[in-house]
This record gives sequence, C-alpha cells and structure tokens, in this order.
Amino acid sequence: PRPLVFARLRGRGIPVKEGLFFMTTVDVISHNAEAWDLHVKNAWQWTVPVSHEEIEAARAGLFSILLTAKKPVPRDWFPQNLAGLKILCLACGGAQQAPILAAAGADVTVFDNSLAQLTQDRLVSQREQLPLKIVRGDMRDLSAFADGAFDLVFCPVSVTYIPQVQPVFDEAYRVLQKGGSFLFGATNPFVYIFDGPDWDQNRFTVSNRLPFCSLDELSPEQVSQVLQNKETIQYSHTLESLIGGQTAAGFAITGFYEDVDDDLICRYSAKYFATRAVK
Repeated sequence: PRPLVFARLRGRGIPVKEGLFFMTTVDVISHNAEAWDLHVKNAWQWTVPVSHEEIEAARAGLFSILLTAKKPVPRDWFPQNLAGLKILCLACGGAQQAPILAAAGADVTVFDNSLAQLTQDRLVSQREQLPLKIVRGDMRDLSAFADGAFDLVFCPVSVTYIPQVQPVFDEAYRVLQKGGSFLFGATNPFVYIFDGPDWDQNRFTVSNRLPFCSLDELSPEQVSQVLQNKETIQYSHTLESLIGGQTAAGFAITGFYEDVDDDLICRYSAKYFATRAVK
C-alpha cells in the first residue's frame, strides 16, 4: 500500500468480506509492534527523532508538537509552565513528542509497544541529556503505574492499531490526578467506509461497515502477505467509542479540533481529530 500519514491499509482489488480472518488480541499487538519496528528501520516520517535545534527551542520555552497529522496542539492545552509536570506519553515512541516535553521541563515517561520506537527516544535522551523514563508495554494496560501518577497523558494517533479502545480511556483516567488532562488524537472512522482499491485510484466508493478491521477487505492470501511483510493491522473504531468512550471513563471533554493531511479525501473532510479531556 502507498504510504500516507497514518495511512489505512489498502485492499488490492478484492471485494470486501467481513470477518475473513481472526487474530487474537495478543497476536495483533505483537504483530503491530514488529510492524512499527520495521517503520523505524525504513525511517518512516513518524519514527524520525526531533533535531537538536528543536530541543534547544523547547528548552527556551518554544515548542510545537502533534497529536494528529499537521496541526500543532494548541499551546493552552498545556499549563503555561511545564516544569516538574508529570507527563505520560502514551503509545508515543519515536522521539518526536516526549523529548520536546522533557526539554520544556516536564517529568516525562514514554510508553510504547515498539522496541525500535523506544530506542529512538533513548537515543535522543542520551544525545540531549534528557531524563526520559522509558517503559515498554500495551497501551491498554498501565498497571506499571499507580493511581494518580500523572498530571497529563498525551496520546497521539495510535488506537488505530489496537482492537479495543475503552481500556485505554479507563487506564488513562486511573493514572491521572484529579484535574489532570488527557490529550488524544485519532483517525476519523469515516475514512474506513471506502473501498481500498478504489481509494488508490482516487475514487471514493462506500463499501465497508464500521467498525472495520483492515483485514476485512483482504483475501486469505493477502492476509498472509500482510503478516509476512509486517504491515500494520488497523481498526476503525467508531465515534461513539472514540469520543463517548472518554466520557464513559469519567472525562469531561473541554477541547476539540480537526486536522488534515495531503490525502485527496481531505479536500472533502478532515481526516483526524484531537480532544482535550479533564479528569
């Protein structure tokens, strides 16, 4: 499939067949971790660490980071002074956000399931002498952290790669202090209703039901190829689960914006959204 910002997996001319293939949750999580390791090897844009110049700017109080594709997170979604602020960068490896927040003065823990992505954070931490805490794990299980351990949880587009999203919100709520913020980015599920092969030809044909798994529109042979090539397995989720799931966990949503990338679909609608929620 052609690489796009947070691209969905495309089909290859096979009609949609729901439930064609089943993998256990453990298999999906492990597979996607290896797929992201391969992204690092191939230097995909979401795995390339920030520069020394960006770190120096953050140390001077000037920083810009992403929850979605292009639009920076509003500065007022963060406290004015980040010094000592305990931040969990959730499913946020790749040394693009965590080092910036650490350089701005925050006490940062980066948590991710990809060893290669975490290695990027470790390398920048050593290069810039930043005291990053680095932990590997499944974003749905934050049992490594105590209740109320953080002031802010920062989670960019990542739930696309897990089959259940509610545990992420429940765990983020638990590890936040009262009054703490949860900053969250996601793909708008509507992009998954379109036929993959037609999308590759810049035609938008509605053919898939939500919630959707990227294996649903593939033949068994193509599924085997996805697994062999270590391509990511993706899940659409629904707006009810992505937004309503936060309020179900106990959050109050206090901020929202949409974002685009260079995909043709963005001429018609934004492809991503971000929320700020408070415990």
